[in-house]
Amino acid sequence: MPDQLAATVKSRAVSQSDIGLQFDSVANSLAKLLETARRELDRDREAAKASLFTASSILQSEIERRSSSNIVRSGALASWQIARLEAFIDENLHRSIVVRDLSAVARRSPAHFSRSFKKTFGEPPHAYVVRRRLERACQFLVATSEPLSEIALSVGLSDHAHLCRLFRRAFGQSPSTWRRERKILEQSVVGENLARDQAATFQR
Repeated sequence: MPDQLAATVKSRAVSQSDIGLQFDSVANSLAKLLETARRELDRDREAAKASLFTASSILQSEIERRSSSNIVRSGALASWQIARLEAFIDENLHRSIVVRDLSAVARRSPAHFSRSFKKTFGEPPHAYVVRRRLERACQFLVATSEPLSEIALSVGLSDHAHLCRLFRRAFGQSPSTWRRERKILEQSVVGENLARDQAATFQR
């Protein structure tokens, strides 16, 4: 499937349908994040805040991208390249992603791709991919009870130790501690909601 996607990217030209698909993708992402924030608002305020922050970042990025849609900075990537790179990376976080793959998706030569990527995203390709792996790992830590070793593999990291090392470097604590703190917060919020519901029932 990844190879087919890369081949498709190489063969297709930029079209209005690509722009429409990009808009649909952004709109769907925002809708899902806002729905998650609404659902988690009373149960897990931290998760709701994280969803709202991500939605705000996506929206701001899209506004900036569209305001300069026909103006590409010298050496930077075009909006269609950015959209395809983001989609490719997110769809392939479970496996190895190398610069050669990314340059093929962007239809840039590997020799110039890394410089263009950093100018566009503000960080090198490897750093961006690692950040996305950790963000996905955070989602799994909150939403599932999977062991860290399984989560590490699902986001393309070699093992439990690799995940812990990167996680501690990025967040200043181990993933198990990060997960435990959020579980405690979630239980606290659930307890508060239950007490409030019981009080409201008693008042009736």
